[in-house]
Amino acid sequence: MTDYIAPLRDMHFILRELAGLDAVTVLPGCEEATPDVVEAILDEAGKFAAGVLAPINRAGDEQGCRLEADGRVTTPEGWKEAWQQYVEAGWIGLSLPVEYGGQGLPKLVSTPVWEMWFSTNMAFTMLPQLNVSQAEALRIAASEDLKQTWLLKVVSGEWGSTMNLTEPQAGSDLAATRARAEPAADGTYRVFGQKIFISWGEHELTENIVHLVLARLPDAPAGVKGLSLFLVPKYLLDADGNPGAKNDVRCIAIEHKMGIHGSPTCTMSYGDAGGAVGWLVGEPNRGLETMFIMMNEARFGVGVQGAGLAERAYQLALAYARERVQGRDAITGEAGKPILCHPDVKRMLLSLRARVMAMRALLYTAAAWFDTAHHHPDAAVAGKAQRYVDLLMPVAKGWCTEVGQQACSDAIQVFGGMGFVEETGIAQFARDARIITIYEGTTGIQANDLVGRKILREGGETLFELIAELRATVAELRREAGFGPIADALVENIAVLNETTYWLLAAGKDRFAEVLAGAVPFLHLLGTACGMWQMARLALAARRRIAAGEGDAGYHESLVELARFYAASFAPQAAAHGRTVREAGGALAAFDPLAF
Repeated sequence: MTDYIAPLRDMHFILRELAGLDAVTVLPGCEEATPDVVEAILDEAGKFAAGVLAPINRAGDEQGCRLEADGRVTTPEGWKEAWQQYVEAGWIGLSLPVEYGGQGLPKLVSTPVWEMWFSTNMAFTMLPQLNVSQAEALRIAASEDLKQTWLLKVVSGEWGSTMNLTEPQAGSDLAATRARAEPAADGTYRVFGQKIFISWGEHELTENIVHLVLARLPDAPAGVKGLSLFLVPKYLLDADGNPGAKNDVRCIAIEHKMGIHGSPTCTMSYGDAGGAVGWLVGEPNRGLETMFIMMNEARFGVGVQGAGLAERAYQLALAYARERVQGRDAITGEAGKPILCHPDVKRMLLSLRARVMAMRALLYTAAAWFDTAHHHPDAAVAGKAQRYVDLLMPVAKGWCTEVGQQACSDAIQVFGGMGFVEETGIAQFARDARIITIYEGTTGIQANDLVGRKILREGGETLFELIAELRATVAELRREAGFGPIADALVENIAVLNETTYWLLAAGKDRFAEVLAGAVPFLHLLGTACGMWQMARLALAARRRIAAGEGDAGYHESLVELARFYAASFAPQAAAHGRTVREAGGALAAFDPLAF
């Protein structure tokens, strides 16, 4: 299988020209991210991804994880050693606070690093992603005692992390949660219940595992308003703060999955022998609010998984298309040419690259909004950035994972029949990518959140604010010679987005079932329009570099052509998504379920 090559040129271009790295690194608390530091970090991350994570990815897929008779879960060969290297290098704390052992760098700097790791070994990288998400939740909601006891080791990676929401009878309906927690005389709690689909719930890569578990107190109200959050470790700590006695927590099964075989997905049982000792995180009955801090971090990370997997699939498909000789050149009729010359293969490869760049640009831009929201001294500027983050989080997760999954499938098509053969390696990425549209909330859940909480609840105010940004980009495009088709495509996307948003607002008052029936198509509409916006910005930035005589003119011109291709190939899909929202929802809502 072709070696991974970190796409550093594309990453640096987007960081500088679209996401505004220079503006982020002058924010209070972000000054350490100088250009030299950022370049060094990305270089080292690329080497680690290619040299450490990529070589063990295949073993993770083939060997998987095993649940032993004594309850231990063993991981694939080389993974423990890779974890030690990962921890020693301090990668987990890249964007986490300095006071808890992190490096305190902007999210914009860490996002391309995560993309590289997801590209090369998603199953492995799911564990540190959980650590980062949990660290953020503990930092915001935990007591100072809990932070001092647990957070430092989570940030360092000495201890692993999990999030425990789902139960067999509940699925995504957290209101049906049955796990319970009973207060103990010493101020701790005893937790009882089972949780399913717990990524990295049991393993021996770390000396302890810190579980965050949703459960109900005895006097809790019904529904999600009665959920509290508890920190429940695998091992209790001794007097010196080191892992000691085993807590009443055990893994009773691991799933046999379609993909991500190197990541153990566990069924966890709490309290089989009297109660698992836990500590309350945050306020009673407000655990879901805290858990959503962790989930939002994870959802953004899963969106980055979509871009990372798509990038790796593109690299594999491109390498194969360059090497595979078959048929004749469609233009010259010459035989003995690689399939890269065939128009349809060229179309698929260009489609892969265009979608990767659109996702990458949107995610990096969103990462900059995160940093602006957290660090900008002007409350109005910070507030606007936070509104954009909140609005587009379902798109970052839902649209990027759907596009990433489709990209992996399309890459198999480039291989033809060889793509269906495991030895070529591309099949693993398609199997791994299938989960990303599901975990941390399915695409339907993301879409319902988008239209229900993010648009209808505020009357579309933030979305219309964002649409104004898109219109400003159109004005820039109109001033550039030869950019008419790109501008026209963005104008059309804006028009259908605007029209469909007004339809949602009108229908949401008394036809909410129709709105929900069209929620996923609307998410795709907004994602497609945002992708077109980012590709338009990409073309503008590339044209500026060409005009200034800076850098590689051939590379920059290729970015302009890539934007034109996106405008012609993907922007037109927005109109279909909008029509589906406005017209298919009614038929779907009216259809009798008993007629299936």
